[in-house]
Amino acid sequence: MDDTRISKRLSYVLRHRPDSIGLTLGDDGWIGIDALLAGLAAHGTDLSRDRLARIVAANDKQRFTIDGDRIRANQGHSVPVDLALPPVTPPEVLYHGTATRHLGAIFHEGLRKGCRHHVHLSADADTARRVGARHGTPVVLQVDAVAMHAAGHTFHRSANGVWLTDTVPPAFLIRGE
Repeated sequence: MDDTRISKRLSYVLRHRPDSIGLTLGDDGWIGIDALLAGLAAHGTDLSRDRLARIVAANDKQRFTIDGDRIRANQGHSVPVDLALPPVTPPEVLYHGTATRHLGAIFHEGLRKGCRHHVHLSADADTARRVGARHGTPVVLQVDAVAMHAAGHTFHRSANGVWLTDTVPPAFLIRGE
């Protein structure tokens, strides 16, 4: 299996379905590397610790963190975890990439976290555009983060720089490019 497919498998296991290989994440999202490697091997993905470390280090979005003998996804979970990220003050503007077909619902309901723990935002329009392109014809939305923060919305920043919040009401959204 190539590194990209293994990275996608890691995302699936560490963010959504650890039970698919017989694991349960800790309350904070961490899992022992030995347990992860054994679970993956028992379900058809044989992976060495060195190769895992290389895949994590080379991941373009830095989706995972290794801390000693444990690993976790940095954000994007649909299983219950508490990443214990402190609240932080956001920059003036953040960005969200989506497909044009979602704009009607977004400007009616705002950005919602759905089955994940948070809405994901980026600090730059290029990253948001790449995210939106994965879902169709991309459009970048600007988020008036300073106004949201002043209105009492809480922001967090994951280890890989993704900005997280519970929701973005339509009043704080501006259609970009």
